[in-house]
Amino acid sequence: MDIAIRPVEPGEYDTLGEITAQAYLQDGLLDFGESDAYLGELRDVAKRAAAAEVLVAVADGKVLGGVTFVPAGGPMADISGPGEAEIRMLAVARAARGRGAGEALVRACLDRARAADGCVRVVLSTQSSMRAAHRIYERLGFVRAPERDWKPLPHVDDISLLAYELTLS
Repeated sequence: MDIAIRPVEPGEYDTLGEITAQAYLQDGLLDFGESDAYLGELRDVAKRAAAAEVLVAVADGKVLGGVTFVPAGGPMADISGPGEAEIRMLAVARAARGRGAGEALVRACLDRARAADGCVRVVLSTQSSMRAAHRIYERLGFVRAPERDWKPLPHVDDISLLAYELTLS
């Protein structure tokens, strides 16, 4: 199967938003299920596309998943600093997993980071239970950066995000 990676089109915002929301819900990554406030952020592809570059993986005319690439200094950055790009909200539809879409999306982000002036590193945050994503990141050369781990909700102790980084060569 040939997977193409390209910027999301406005007519795909709802599809990608639902793929992203369902990926997080089905994998048990949202503590409060459908009432989780972050779910709205996951579904709001138009907002992400206005602030960063949202990419989709497409095969046979169907969106399989997507990712948000935040260039250095972008408004959607969570943990990146000067000279660092960030990858956010990687999600692949459950039915499309294991076919290379996730890895292709991450590789496309790395290509964009390498092409950006002054970008020396790519960083990302992930939950400890996202083991399939961890395997992709590690296979592509990302290493754990535990000194950058953080809590998105300081008042909720059981949600902690793990940080990974890849220094570009």
